[in-house]
Amino acid sequence: MKISSKDLKQVVVFEHCTDDDLNLILKNSITRSLEEGSFFFMQGDEAEYLYILTSGQVKLMQSNPNGQQVNLRTIYPWQMFGALGVTRGPGATYPATAETLENSTALAIQSAFLNSMMETRSYLSFDLMNLMTSYIQEMQVRYRELATEKVEQRVANALIRLAGQAGIKSEKEAGIELSFSRQDVAEMTGTTVYTVSRLLSEWERRGSIKTGRERITILKPHDLVRIAEGLEE
Repeated sequence: MKISSKDLKQVVVFEHCTDDDLNLILKNSITRSLEEGSFFFMQGDEAEYLYILTSGQVKLMQSNPNGQQVNLRTIYPWQMFGALGVTRGPGATYPATAETLENSTALAIQSAFLNSMMETRSYLSFDLMNLMTSYIQEMQVRYRELATEKVEQRVANALIRLAGQAGIKSEKEAGIELSFSRQDVAEMTGTTVYTVSRLLSEWERRGSIKTGRERITILKPHDLVRIAEGLEE
């Protein structure tokens, strides 16, 4: 798949770039393709590159010293990730691990190169700041959910968000299909796989969803909205 400057315009941080800027970025990038379950980088690695996902899905996860993991964010095509080295400079390390959820391809751009471009292109700095601000706002919402909502509300909210971000209309039945496992959902919502499995089984029994191997199909979105709003037990 040949990437063009028009393709890169889809990236939020690059939407105000000129064609010359975008072509320069393309000339100074390399393509990396990984199989499902592989890693673009590991938590603690030197943040030498930032990435633009061009196909597939990637999850950013952070681990504590005991090995417990939390899913910070799921990355979709034409989103940037791993950009900490651009703002922090030499010696910065990735605060999370980037694991592919399916076969994925990304453009890798040296952090130092984009940092040098930002010195003479203020719009790049401004757009990167806007992107980071949106991430902070999303983290605030998730923290509020953890602090104030019951686990069933958090799981329902997570499925609703995923449906909006990555849902695909099911070809077999009237529903929205998500390519996520119970483990993925547990990491997103700060709970256990057992709890997620229990909730999904109950919602499947009601006919609200249908589950499969690393797949969840939402059949009745309104049911999840009621649960997320605390209107149902």
